[in-house]
Amino acid sequence: MQQHKYIYTHKYSNLLLIANDKSILKIEFINQEIPKIKPSVNEIMKMAIQQLDEYFSGNRTTFDIPIAFDGTDFQNKVWNALYRIPYGETRSYQDIAIAIGNPKASRAIGNANHENPIPIIIPCHRVIRANGDLGGFGGGLDTKTYLLKLEQDNKIT
Repeated sequence: MQQHKYIYTHKYSNLLLIANDKSILKIEFINQEIPKIKPSVNEIMKMAIQQLDEYFSGNRTTFDIPIAFDGTDFQNKVWNALYRIPYGETRSYQDIAIAIGNPKASRAIGNANHENPIPIIIPCHRVIRANGDLGGFGGGLDTKTYLLKLEQDNKIT
């Protein structure tokens, strides 16, 4: 199946979007020079671009674009738990470990979080340390701070 690629540019980050004809497969933060690619936009990619635009403008709190990820059983459990974290809320690594039925797996949760293939849509930025520190983030801490603030500012109460 053909893969489509597109560089999504936002003021806080550039994202490489990768999709096939059925779903988004990957979103990568580009933290250095933007790679030269020939953009390939299909219907799934158009949906992703539109939904990301709406999210970044504060007008979208959930994504309904088809996604596909292929990790280990443990990673898939973690990513599904991340997907269920409500907009504008955070969870600790420990919270996620408990949610997947493995309360001693906080460090492994951090590793799975780091391997998340579809950040923003699978909101790994909503996972913080139990003491309230942000922890790490593939897009950088400035981006994580921005995303959390964006959601807090636009959260419907």
